[in-house]
Amino acid sequence: MSPTTPSEADAGRLRQRLARVATELLAPWVWVLGLPLVVAWQVTGHHFGETLLWGLLVGVTGSLIPMAVIVRGAKKGKWDGHHVTNRAGRLVPFAACIGSLALGFIVLLVGNAPHEMIALAAAELACLVVALAITFALKYKISMHAIVAAGATVMLMKVYNPWLAVLFLAVAWVCWSRVELKDHTTSQVTTGAVTGVVLGGGVYLALAAALA
Repeated sequence: MSPTTPSEADAGRLRQRLARVATELLAPWVWVLGLPLVVAWQVTGHHFGETLLWGLLVGVTGSLIPMAVIVRGAKKGKWDGHHVTNRAGRLVPFAACIGSLALGFIVLLVGNAPHEMIALAAAELACLVVALAITFALKYKISMHAIVAAGATVMLMKVYNPWLAVLFLAVAWVCWSRVELKDHTTSQVTTGAVTGVVLGGGVYLALAAALA
């Protein structure tokens, strides 16, 4: 095996930095916190109060509360970090995400929220439940980064403009980052991206149309 040259080492460090940036900047909790606010702004007719009400309801129950549980568990050593890269350690984080978002979903229904927000929360729940089943029933560590990024892109294309398909470049970047960091295989991120488009995007499009 030939020794690594300084230029190769520099290139490797640059790839690692770019991968870390993508993994953190495009993490699931970031998408799940920001997406509801962006969608709510459009579907409420740019009403600031309703945007905060419905957007934060989904964002807090789908992102901040579960993330608080995950970070606390990571600090206590219950799993290997806030991305929970070990498959076996994902049960409690999944349960926290599903339970918290389910409560938010009920509030959306009772509060007569815009149908697009109900569809968004339902799509997120569907992705979580299916990812949970794949992770533990099939013992396959599907990428949540890929699922969330791909599903969110489809939703934004529907709510705003099909030209936002350009965000699939961000999806590709975060998928590459997970493989570069050796947290996932190419198969796991590809399966995640397809699941996000078909399930996350599909459930949103179907429910948004059915509830309109």
